[in-house]
Amino acid sequence: MNTDPATSPSATSPSAASPSAPPPSAASPRASDDTVSLIDPRTGRIRGSSPVARGPRVAATVGAARRAFDGWRARTPRERSRALDRLAGLIEEHADEYAALERAGTGKPAHEAAGEVANAADLFRFYAWAARTQPAPAAGGFVAGHESWVRWEPLGVAGVVVPWNYPLMMATWRCAPALAAGNTVVVKPAETTPDSLLLLAEHAREALGESVLETLPGDRETGRLLVAGAIDLVAFTGSAAAGADVAARAGTRRVSLELGGNSPVVVLPDAPEDTWTELALATTYNAGQSCAVPARVITLRENYESAVSLLGEAMRERLAGRDFGPLNNADQAARYDRIVAASAAKLTVTADTAPGTGEEGGFWRPAGVLAQLPDDDPAVVDEVFGPLLTVQAADSVAEAVALANGVPQALAASVWTRDLAAGLDLAGRLNAGEAWLNCHLVQTAELPHGGRGSSGHGTDLSTLALHEYQRPKTITARLTLTPRFR
Repeated sequence: MNTDPATSPSATSPSAASPSAPPPSAASPRASDDTVSLIDPRTGRIRGSSPVARGPRVAATVGAARRAFDGWRARTPRERSRALDRLAGLIEEHADEYAALERAGTGKPAHEAAGEVANAADLFRFYAWAARTQPAPAAGGFVAGHESWVRWEPLGVAGVVVPWNYPLMMATWRCAPALAAGNTVVVKPAETTPDSLLLLAEHAREALGESVLETLPGDRETGRLLVAGAIDLVAFTGSAAAGADVAARAGTRRVSLELGGNSPVVVLPDAPEDTWTELALATTYNAGQSCAVPARVITLRENYESAVSLLGEAMRERLAGRDFGPLNNADQAARYDRIVAASAAKLTVTADTAPGTGEEGGFWRPAGVLAQLPDDDPAVVDEVFGPLLTVQAADSVAEAVALANGVPQALAASVWTRDLAAGLDLAGRLNAGEAWLNCHLVQTAELPHGGRGSSGHGTDLSTLALHEYQRPKTITARLTLTPRFR
């Protein structure tokens, strides 16, 4: 995803910024050296402020997580499971508060925020169960007279850096398996969206214990300080450039990177009738600010014109302000505008916007379609991260696959056809960590999600994600104490 969260370590004391703080006027995001002004993306106006963690606070928070590690690790899987289940319960009990905090920082519609809070609670509950499932790849008598087995052990303190597009949910994707595996966690939210993670830290202290999960609000320097700090692994979700920086700073420590996508959507002439409506819904969910969002529609020549027409009609029905929220911040809005302005598309379809009263100054961008554009167009090659679809034509299915696989990102993709056998074959040929057939953005805790190429490496979701936060230890015991040599 093309978010650029702070990639630093350090922290100030977690004090929640009020989402209802008065927004007197638009101002510079930087309020002072130790606080940052928070902007409501729906209005573009200041809504409050948040602390910015620096070296001493980062070191103190990581140190506290280190001290908490032995106790958390020593808990039995059942005990950790019950604690995580309690945290899931607290999220559900305070779901309205979490949703309000999510909306304050992101501008999401109420139904999107509520659904994501419910998903976060479900994921903590899923990993509460997963904490009691410990797969062992090998055990038994592999050497005569000896017995061997493999233990999966936590790494220690996990530094988690997450973006602004799904503040609570992206943190949960990382924190829940790390905690289930027996690690303690220090999570760094994006500069613009600390709110819900500050509340999560409060509830984690109640459910898990002191400093098992802590939140470090701050800016990019805060993230860099965290990555450089005394942590044992880094789990980062954000842009490719920031991910490369994180990997360089992490050195030999474990790094898990989810660096976004530029998802191809291959639509064959026999696609289902609801293809265009479904693509419009998926593309505008969260204003298109999703790492796996549909981005590049690829058709055959024979259905290109109808695809552009039908997709344009479906996207015109989606109104920013009524059906989906704004872009998150001024920098993201400016980046989006630069990519669209640089496009050589000869055909542009743009929907209307419908911001509420007093929200005219927000970072609203309309749903749109770009067509008749070159294959190396900026809107094709770059991850746009907004409510926009490009449409390309291919002369054959083989060329469609080549276009789909022709960008550095390889996170997600989808295929649309009534021929299920052909669709499954095509999905298997796409270079993506996750591929859908006649749907898009359908995810659940049980199924893994992860990227390839410049989309990063590592696994989110499913029990496979536990291994991102564990390391195997082989133990071999001699079964007899009879001396081998006399």
